[in-house]
Amino acid sequence: WYQRRVRGDGRLFYVDHKTKSTQWEDPRTHKESTGPAIQYSRDYKVKYENFRANLPQPSSNTAKCEIRVSRADILSNSFDAVMVKTSSDLIKRLWIVFDGEPGLDYGGVAREWFYSLSKEMFNPYYGLWEYSAIDNYTLQINPNSGMCNPEHLRYFEFAGRICAMAVYHGKLIDGFFIRPFYKMMLGKQIVLDDMAEVDTETYNSLKWVMDNDPEDLCLTFCAQESRFGEVIETPLVNNGENIDVTNFNKVGYVTAYIQWKFVNRIEEQIKAFKKGFAYVIPLPKLIVFDENELEYLMCGIAQIDVEDWSKYTEFRGGYSASHHVVVWFWKAVRSFDNEFRARLLQFVTGTSRVPMNGFRELQGSNGPQKFCIEKWGSPNDLPRAHTCFNRIDLPPYKDYHTLKDKLKTAVECTGGFEID
Repeated sequence: WYQRRVRGDGRLFYVDHKTKSTQWEDPRTHKESTGPAIQYSRDYKVKYENFRANLPQPSSNTAKCEIRVSRADILSNSFDAVMVKTSSDLIKRLWIVFDGEPGLDYGGVAREWFYSLSKEMFNPYYGLWEYSAIDNYTLQINPNSGMCNPEHLRYFEFAGRICAMAVYHGKLIDGFFIRPFYKMMLGKQIVLDDMAEVDTETYNSLKWVMDNDPEDLCLTFCAQESRFGEVIETPLVNNGENIDVTNFNKVGYVTAYIQWKFVNRIEEQIKAFKKGFAYVIPLPKLIVFDENELEYLMCGIAQIDVEDWSKYTEFRGGYSASHHVVVWFWKAVRSFDNEFRARLLQFVTGTSRVPMNGFRELQGSNGPQKFCIEKWGSPNDLPRAHTCFNRIDLPPYKDYHTLKDKLKTAVECTGGFEID
């Protein structure tokens, strides 16, 4: 088997592990790699391809990493399974087995596992994560996680491993983090503007301090926070409670406050998360991306573009883009809100997220696999899905309203995997 590598000057070459030789020619296309690859570009796709080409490779392309879990205990089962495996195990082909479900994992079950596990793993109910101050879906690390779970650092390390495994295996997680989180992953400095999309009230206060003379506010180099109903005051610098904030030192105050807000309070947790991530993918390999691209890499696109979705869809069994049943299907999809569109996408593909470059790069069991609608069954049947192949079997319904109702029923009531 062949492995794609990148030379120091960025030019691609291929290693034949059977003959222990190298070549410029791509064994798939029989065309030679010409010219150096772009090592840093604003083009995410180029960055992504170079990133993947430089990832560590498993020792065997036939070896599997088998993980058995129950849906009822997916978090604890996955933690027990993943934390005992070696880093070389975790980059082998994933083979996920849900107890009592005889599904064969050709990619779809693994996507479902990442989706279901991350949904549970990032649940603020467990006290490891919390929602940001501006919405109820963007996540940040809970600075008081140690009070909620004595093993919190092990779980943050576990979360790091899972996120890295998702990136390595081309899957997506069901969770979006605040922008400073991605910057910390990349070792970048966090600035005042990063506060705007995390805590608007605090941002406005600090921005006022920067734009005005703060001496009349009687501030000191301290920060206050409410911890389980008790107000805790923390010095931002040594002897900070005795240092007044003035027009001359306000920049230092704002810088120290941001450092406390985003870094100091969660230093142990982010260190554990990065340790887990680096166990699978070395952190220096991420530096080609900026914080926005790292979010795309890990989480995909939140907003689902129906026009892009329909543009990159294939048809089988007699359907076409102009067939009245297909036209009704897209009419139904457009009528759904973004949340239900995501649930429909998850029903068919195993994940609710779309890759960075849209539906044209949707992944199946053997690499890129477009969304597919196939004619199947009778009007009395519910639609059925094949997540390994990103395919929905859509019966030839007689009218639009029946199609929409059947589609909603299938998405809301179907779960688990069967052998097809």
